[in-house]
Amino acid sequence: MKQRKGVLSWFIVIGAAVCLSLGAGVGTTADAAEGEFACAQEGQISKEITPKAQLDGFSCFFKRFEGVQTLHFKVAVKNVSDKPQRYRVRIFLDNGKAVGGLIPRKIKKGLVKPGQTATFVYPVGRMTDKPGSIELYITTMGQ
Repeated sequence: MKQRKGVLSWFIVIGAAVCLSLGAGVGTTADAAEGEFACAQEGQISKEITPKAQLDGFSCFFKRFEGVQTLHFKVAVKNVSDKPQRYRVRIFLDNGKAVGGLIPRKIKKGLVKPGQTATFVYPVGRMTDKPGSIELYITTMGQ
């Protein structure tokens, strides 16, 4: 009986090690495939950003979403006001598609503190190529 427990323990340890190594490999592959690029040509991005925010990063990459290589927007917003904020991000594309959301998405951990930068990634469902032009709007929840 003791020998079976020992063998079972070894199988559990080996199984856990295999799962961890497979999981680590998947994460590395996904990060390497993220090849970020400029979302549109210079002059083709219209931006309206509240004075309480600063756009710290805006880039695109293709990654699998719902089984298809899909365009993703990575948006980084810095709080330049003197109070904690929650931002509404809206992105409109030239083909009629739009995405957006809130930063932070949930406020359980708090709002974006002054001087802090928050980042979020927005996938655009069934968008398999680069957009021609983009309209980006960032407002605070009070606006």
